[in-house]
Amino acid sequence: MNRLFGLSLIYTLLSFWSIQREGRVGLTRKKVRPQKTEPEVRKLKEKQQSLNAKMVQNTVPPKGLVLFLLVVVLMGLIINVANGKSPDTHNVMALYVLGDSSVDCGDNTLLYPLTHHNFSLYPCDGSDSSLLPYLLAEKMRLPNILPFYSQNGSIAELQHGLNFGSAEATVLEPRSQSYQSLNQQLRQVFEIIQLLQLQLGQNSADHFIKSSMVYLSFSKDDYIDLFLGNSSDVMLNYNSQEFAHILVNQMIHVIRILYNANFRKIICTGILPLGCTPRTVWKWYNASNVEKDGRGCVKEINDIVLEYNIMLNEHIVKLNSKLPDAQIVFCDVYQGIMEIITKPENYGFKEVRNACCGAGTYGAMIGCLSQEMACDQASSFVWWDLYNPTPAVNSLLADSAWSGRPFSGMCHPITIQELINT
Repeated sequence: MNRLFGLSLIYTLLSFWSIQREGRVGLTRKKVRPQKTEPEVRKLKEKQQSLNAKMVQNTVPPKGLVLFLLVVVLMGLIINVANGKSPDTHNVMALYVLGDSSVDCGDNTLLYPLTHHNFSLYPCDGSDSSLLPYLLAEKMRLPNILPFYSQNGSIAELQHGLNFGSAEATVLEPRSQSYQSLNQQLRQVFEIIQLLQLQLGQNSADHFIKSSMVYLSFSKDDYIDLFLGNSSDVMLNYNSQEFAHILVNQMIHVIRILYNANFRKIICTGILPLGCTPRTVWKWYNASNVEKDGRGCVKEINDIVLEYNIMLNEHIVKLNSKLPDAQIVFCDVYQGIMEIITKPENYGFKEVRNACCGAGTYGAMIGCLSQEMACDQASSFVWWDLYNPTPAVNSLLADSAWSGRPFSGMCHPITIQELINT
């Protein structure tokens, strides 16, 4: 029950109550009487005035009924808030998602089972709906978001929002043509914008785009494949600060392009703590010169990720101050996951190092090749496979991004709930 429905219910019931009262009183006025003398007319007028006063009084429902109706409506609103759902979502028409394996389970990656190289066929529990942008879309009460390659080009599907994200997509040009880059996804966005303009007209399309939201989640696979994997000798050509600077500049450039295309509400996420992922811990497990922190994570890798996250956040703060009416929110998923790893028992987790779906040491020597490899209780694991968190972790991150609880300040300068209502 949303607020509009609740108010309509009150109005309808009060109107019905009033009509009933008025109808009963009105019956007494329909009797035809013979013509009266002047004194009788005067008495009749006085009686009629008294009757009208009673009618007005009777159309006001008892205080108990009003209180009851208000309690019903308030309970409906409280239940919505408790479930993390927004009663007002008219400020956001659609959600468009761009990103890597943090937003796509492989459904939007052509020939993914044949072309993947991280040895994990299922980078999530098999359903995109357990990923962060889908959980946020549900809280916004938006329709189901289709993968770009699953939509048929109908205006109805385009207006529901689309997921352009692709597993293992990178900001920089990928080392293989079988993987997508950020620029390729951006081109797809502009194809959709052109279709919206053709179908809706320029003015209506501009209004729709301004009322929509973009979700950006990149750079994780750039570090996994290009930097830490040292593909194309990236580590030989750049130090960690230079590499972060290149990625951040590209991300900010894309945000500006989206802003110029009339998008105003943009969510941009940082990178999760790669130094704590099962694959990273396994690869660096026997290295004698690697510093581990007290949580079993590879400190050097997490420091590199933090360097990127801090730089991206600082640039977004500057961008918000420069672009008129832009609302760009940075969501620090690193902070949220590190809080879980530090105090797992507080959030219902038992396993912070091993992957739920995988084989070998830490479940990271071989990735998730089938659902049958998965553990029995994924909700007690932090990591699903080599580099991706479980749905239970994503659920906590979505709650925190939405309302600031349980991880306060994960998204700033405002929460996603505040973003859609501004």
